[in-house]
Amino acid sequence: MTWSDDAAALLVALVRSPSPSGGESDAAALLAGWAVGKIGSAEVDDAAVRLVVEGCEPGPTLLFASHLDTVPPGEGWSCDPYEGKVAEGWLTARGAVDAKASVAAMAVAAARLAAAGGPGRGRLVVLATYSEETRDTTMPEALRRLGSPPHAAVIGEPTGLEPCIAQRGQLLLRLIWTGEQLHAGWVAGREPRPVNAIERAAADLLQISGLSLPLRHQSLGAVAFTPTMLSAGVARNVTPPRCEAVLDIRTTPSYGHDEVIAAVRATVAAEVEVISDRLVPAETPAGSALLAALRRVRPQALPFASPTCSDWVFLRGVDAVKLGPGDSRQSHRPDERIALDEVCRAAELYAELAVEVLA
Repeated sequence: MTWSDDAAALLVALVRSPSPSGGESDAAALLAGWAVGKIGSAEVDDAAVRLVVEGCEPGPTLLFASHLDTVPPGEGWSCDPYEGKVAEGWLTARGAVDAKASVAAMAVAAARLAAAGGPGRGRLVVLATYSEETRDTTMPEALRRLGSPPHAAVIGEPTGLEPCIAQRGQLLLRLIWTGEQLHAGWVAGREPRPVNAIERAAADLLQISGLSLPLRHQSLGAVAFTPTMLSAGVARNVTPPRCEAVLDIRTTPSYGHDEVIAAVRATVAAEVEVISDRLVPAETPAGSALLAALRRVRPQALPFASPTCSDWVFLRGVDAVKLGPGDSRQSHRPDERIALDEVCRAAELYAELAVEVLA
């Protein structure tokens, strides 16, 4: 079996070990056991599975980081989501794309490097963390336990093996409007008209739909504002005393989250509460040595910007790219699937990149 075949076989084994967020222990044990056989060691704790390949000389740390957890299967599958169905070169399973393909390819790249005697200098660290799909991601703690920040990092998420050099952040706000509660029959003819929380919300939401911050990021474009939830009313014949909406804002590195929140507060008459502001945008630094190394091993690479968030937010101060096998549009959907030859190519690319960075 070749190294490439190893990547496909490991991925199939991983998807057959269910690991919804918070339930990664079996998949973590499987990965660690595989690594002990191929690399000679593995570390497992409540933050991550860690694989370390030391170089021949002191030098930088290159981090390959992805996650073992998946979202629940959901409905609409044509097969058992944990069967790991392989047909005509495609694997169909929950986690096949997001993100066990990256985990498997990164682990195989590390094993390949170890078998060759390690990198020329420094070390390669592979982190497979937990609960990335939730607010309880273990990536921050896993990074803390490394002792010092890596010099460069590859975040394993589905990018079609093209380097993602910028990703949007996510800012979630709750907007709250208040009004006067009374029998709806008494509204007619009343002057002044009672303050209606739904009407106040409608006026403000129309303002938000036209809100456009002037700075546009060169890759991601403008900050995007999208109302996603709305609730109001106590009965069909009662004017609403309260209306709430959730505003999903996809941010760019052009603005800090505090600036975006201030812009919303200046636009609406609602009370504005912050639900979540931890998923800040990220981008590869100008003059990235990591991106230059990737271009040397894959000159045809086509950098792009991504609308989706990832654990990259915890590595914003590091020279980093998001790079992995699979189509992000397959993530979280029924019949999630990936071409196994792409996983094999990912393992080869990760290995070549590690050799180049740690030469």
